[in-house]
Amino acid sequence: MNDGLAALFWGIVTFSLLVVIHEGGHFLAARIFGVKVHEFMVGLPGPAIRFHGKKTSYGVTAVPLGGYVRIAGMEPGPEDPLLAPALASVTRHGSATAFTVATELGIDESRADRLLITLADWDALEADPAEDHTYHSRFDPAEADDPASLLGRARSVTYRALSTPKRIIVLSMGVALNLATAIAVFTFTLSTFGYMKDTGAIGTVAQSSAAERAGLLPGDRITAVNDVRTPDFPRLVDIIARFEPGDSVTITLERGDRSMRVRATLGENPRTGRALLGVTPELVTVRPSVVEAFGLSFSYIAMTFVAITGFFSPETFQASVAQSSSVIGAAYYAAEAARSGPLDYAGMIAVLSLSLGVINILPIPPLDGGKVAIEVIERLRGRPLPRNLSLGLSLSGAILLFALIGYLMFQDVTRLIGG
Repeated sequence: MNDGLAALFWGIVTFSLLVVIHEGGHFLAARIFGVKVHEFMVGLPGPAIRFHGKKTSYGVTAVPLGGYVRIAGMEPGPEDPLLAPALASVTRHGSATAFTVATELGIDESRADRLLITLADWDALEADPAEDHTYHSRFDPAEADDPASLLGRARSVTYRALSTPKRIIVLSMGVALNLATAIAVFTFTLSTFGYMKDTGAIGTVAQSSAAERAGLLPGDRITAVNDVRTPDFPRLVDIIARFEPGDSVTITLERGDRSMRVRATLGENPRTGRALLGVTPELVTVRPSVVEAFGLSFSYIAMTFVAITGFFSPETFQASVAQSSSVIGAAYYAAEAARSGPLDYAGMIAVLSLSLGVINILPIPPLDGGKVAIEVIERLRGRPLPRNLSLGLSLSGAILLFALIGYLMFQDVTRLIGG
């Protein structure tokens, strides 16, 4: 299998697995709280191979990228006050169309159609597969005499029936399962196989690099660049990435018992085009206990959060982009990890699961963190945000996220073309 096909295959497998983990969190929380879940699908909405379970349909769509769970009652905005009369109308007659409901309630047909679609999403109505635009009520006609009580029964199995804390749990469980997966994998692999730890000293100095020209040697400890502290190698990489090739910097270092300052003119990384010093860290193998590995896993969450928030700061944006990849790059890394063996692939799953979880924490609609923020705002104001405002916030957030994703994809394609 060539590199491109391998990346495609392992990309689909990897991201499908991540989707199952993330959406599985939402699914489990909704089911625990008694909320109707219509679908649990892997892939983008569209034609699909489906398996119909007792309460939920499961399947894979024609485009197996991403995935979703469709939970009853998650439509934005306040409830239409005519939901109860509309449900009572259909229940009284046994079945109805938007035209008959519109005629009975004295409203336009488009509004009646929206009412019926909402009630079908709540599982109060069932669309007739044999007759277009016809819906059957799931309730006994006698219950139509008390529309408010009838609507309450219909709402009881929806997301809307949940309290704000329970809604936040449903929204957060995808992130929680992503983070739990990453922590479990990291804890096992670190405590079982150990990891390579940065000692703080230089391990190698590349030939003809900026570091060699400045006189840096293996064993030196770089403590600052332009008086900005570099307590570890990741921080050093981050600081260097903020400069441009050809920039001159002052490096403070420790060599034995002496402290020194040298000037270095930064070179260029041929892969990324970013500034390059030309050193690698000195690494030693460390095997922590299970408790220590568990703690280290949480430190990885903090580092990932810092890295991702770097996209939203003008000072760190370019450095964050230079050290990140889109789904294209991640697919190639997944293929390489799979070739290396189960341990490396499990580590890749943990890293991607952690990244997906942390990204979704961000308070940007339509991410889970953004949805949680909207729930909190609605709780404080005592009523839902207007539907158009909710949709507008989600659209704005989606544009921002897709712009970033597009930029990262362009960067990955450029890297691949450049070898």
